[in-house]
Amino acid sequence: MNIKEIFALSIDALRERKTRSALTIMMVVVGSSLMVALNGMTAGFSNFISFQFSKLAPNVLFVTSAQAQSGGDPFGGGPPPVPKITLNEAVVSRIRSLPFVSDVIPSYQGAITLEAGGRKHDTTVFSIDPQKLYVIAPTTTFFEGSSIRQNDPSAIILAERVANPPGDSTPFAVVGQTLRATYTFVDPDTGKQEKETRSFVVSGIMKATGNPTIDNAVVFNRIAGNQMLHKAGKYDALLVAADSGDFVDAVEKEIRRLYGKDIGITTPKAILETIQQFIGGFSSFTTSIALVALLVGAVGIITTLYTSVTERIREIGTMKAIGAQNSFILVLFLVEALTIGVIGATAGMGVGIMGGYVLIAGFASQDPSSQNMTPVFLPQDMGTVWGLSVGLSVLAGMYPAWRASRTAPIVALRRE
Repeated sequence: MNIKEIFALSIDALRERKTRSALTIMMVVVGSSLMVALNGMTAGFSNFISFQFSKLAPNVLFVTSAQAQSGGDPFGGGPPPVPKITLNEAVVSRIRSLPFVSDVIPSYQGAITLEAGGRKHDTTVFSIDPQKLYVIAPTTTFFEGSSIRQNDPSAIILAERVANPPGDSTPFAVVGQTLRATYTFVDPDTGKQEKETRSFVVSGIMKATGNPTIDNAVVFNRIAGNQMLHKAGKYDALLVAADSGDFVDAVEKEIRRLYGKDIGITTPKAILETIQQFIGGFSSFTTSIALVALLVGAVGIITTLYTSVTERIREIGTMKAIGAQNSFILVLFLVEALTIGVIGATAGMGVGIMGGYVLIAGFASQDPSSQNMTPVFLPQDMGTVWGLSVGLSVLAGMYPAWRASRTAPIVALRRE
């Protein structure tokens, strides 16, 4: 009997047990589709992150002061941590004089509440020379009517998500509108909570740049930031621009040589590497979950074929009585397992692709900034999942097929 006839007999056997065969195939579909969907979503997320970071200036280092440990108890008592080094104009001048440094951009940062037209919006402020936005985020663009008034302490620039909050039908603020900003702080002399309120005029609205530092913030110049946030000339962070991305490591070493561990340095490259490591770990975790589902499908195949062997014992005995060899019986049941695996794995590819888009759509609905993210289905990954699904199916059918092939014809024909 040739292989074509063996496939025909196997398919007929599966058709006779439609419900059981369909449920077994469904188990394989669930496992393989889950692996495809999660792999596609993870690859898409990785590509999206890489694309977003490609918008950042690769030559910019983010410098902050390390925090000294306070003498308070571990449950919050005692004074708060203090910076090990004060970032002031002296530090700015010293870093600016280092080799390969093209610019140093000091910034003040804080949390403020904006009020416009009876509506309030909590956001962060990024107080720098507004013209330096193009250094930090080269892709910065503005909506029509915007202007940069770098020497005007009453001018404020809003990020698109601040001016037009996601989910709101009307904008929070428009260009030319006056709004009030309130900063809440603790007076270091009295220990009492105080508020500083100032009025600003919206001079511009930035389109999304892909830089999370400014895409969720407002910007006004350093004069306004120093006064409103009560910084007394002490900067929260310095953005150091190297001559090019090739000199970032050299600049970082020079800054470390000056300040050691008293200063914190972060680069877009380091952030991207950290995120990619997290994505890799997450991918391994989700793949292990999908693999468990696939193994459950393999157990289902064992159960189905073992039950099939029991039910078809007299059929096996008859085939052996008319001359069927053990190898024929073995191949017959292995082909049934192979058929279940091929159908389940193939269907799982299609279901997994659709599932990947559904998962991405659900993620994007929670975070509008990721609406451009799409799943990525790599041919090699798809092939690996398909081969793994089929391979596990055949492997799962080995024992029932071996059991069927070893059945003695006399014993089988005596079975009721």
